[in-house]
Amino acid sequence: MSTTNTTTSLQESDTIRKSPWISINSQANSLRQPSPASGQQHRPGPPRHKSSIRTQDSFTQPRDIEKHSKLPYFLRMHGSITPRMIIPLVFVGAWATLITCISKFVHPLVVSDLLLTVLGFVVGLGISFRTSSAYERYVDGRKYWAELSQTSRDLARHIWIHVDERHEKDPQLGKADLLGKVTALNLIVAFAVALKHRLRFEPYVSEDMEHLVSHLQTFAGDASDPSDPDTAALKPKTSWKRGGEYLGMTFAESNPRKAIKRSKKNLGNLPLEILTYMSAYIDSMIKTKQLPDGVPQAMVLGNLASLNEVLAGTERVLNTPLPIAYSIAISQITWVYVLMLPFQLWDALQWITIPGTIVGAYIILGIAAIGREIENPFGYDENDLPLDRFCQTFEDEINIIAARRPPRLDDFVASQDNCVMFQSTYTDLVSRSTDDIRAGLRARTNVKAGGVHGGAQAKSEKAEV
Repeated sequence: MSTTNTTTSLQESDTIRKSPWISINSQANSLRQPSPASGQQHRPGPPRHKSSIRTQDSFTQPRDIEKHSKLPYFLRMHGSITPRMIIPLVFVGAWATLITCISKFVHPLVVSDLLLTVLGFVVGLGISFRTSSAYERYVDGRKYWAELSQTSRDLARHIWIHVDERHEKDPQLGKADLLGKVTALNLIVAFAVALKHRLRFEPYVSEDMEHLVSHLQTFAGDASDPSDPDTAALKPKTSWKRGGEYLGMTFAESNPRKAIKRSKKNLGNLPLEILTYMSAYIDSMIKTKQLPDGVPQAMVLGNLASLNEVLAGTERVLNTPLPIAYSIAISQITWVYVLMLPFQLWDALQWITIPGTIVGAYIILGIAAIGREIENPFGYDENDLPLDRFCQTFEDEINIIAARRPPRLDDFVASQDNCVMFQSTYTDLVSRSTDDIRAGLRARTNVKAGGVHGGAQAKSEKAEV
């Protein structure tokens, strides 16, 4: 029995040596939820709320920008407005058929073409205004997420490079500083994920961010009570409801703010609370003089201010839609124009009035529907911004920054592989005089970029240096 146990232990130890992360991952849950101190009540972590049922919906989801389709644009359905036009076009076709049959067999129902001209100008102006304002909101949303990407990279780089790790003073302090820096980088990712859920009206801590914020005292975490039915995950939607949303039927769409409205607790503002923890970390680094004075401090504090601007800007785009009066008037005018088409086309087209009215309605109502869809760029529609992909990219880039220790100058400047100019490395040139190095720099301006002559001249200049 002892021999068997010894063999098993040796095999496990060998496995851990080959894959050191196995032992770390096996203890991840215990590290995320530390044991409560004596006399302190254990606070359970927030429940695993799904980001939304619609992420698993086979009907609609944001388009994956990494996928490529070889189909021509006029044959593509994913991202097309055509499914939402089926029911309106069926109604318009039935209406055009009715007017055509009455005009053919009962009494001609004809109006002057002047009405078509006047209404067409007004409808074109209204649809143009609606589409341009919606696209402006879409572009603003993308700009804010691009700013979030740039600011996250800058802040992660400043923290990783400029915040000192006190390994020389005390190994334990250095280890604590390293873990603190990694925690700060995780908070940057948590801010992006929390902002994504806030813009989608998902107030509770979701499963894709639980490991990032479960150790923080937040209102969203306190409100996430697994025993409360009001905070439970949303029920799966029926096939009829998903089909109705896919076809653009407004009565099938749920209130996106349902989870927020039915909550009986203060849900707070999770991205803002995460920013508060990030500011507390930077403040601690400044007080302990681990973050140098001057430019590094100004850059880090400026990055935090930029993150707050992104939060305010995206909330402005989300909560300031086109005034409802404009939306109602444009919709009414558009439908009046479409319903008047058969009366104006019958005299010239006869039976062709039916397909002609359907084609005209598809053009006019389709452009108006595109404006409604892109008005909120943060949702789950096919044409919305792929926020899940953006957040995953942020996390991947920050992991790349933290994958290696902060580089030191000697690691890349004094390297023997550093080809400073021409074919001469750092070790070849360090023994030369300063005048020789400057002469080589002047000679480098005469080297042609690429080509045989440039390469030959580079070799000759190397020989001169």
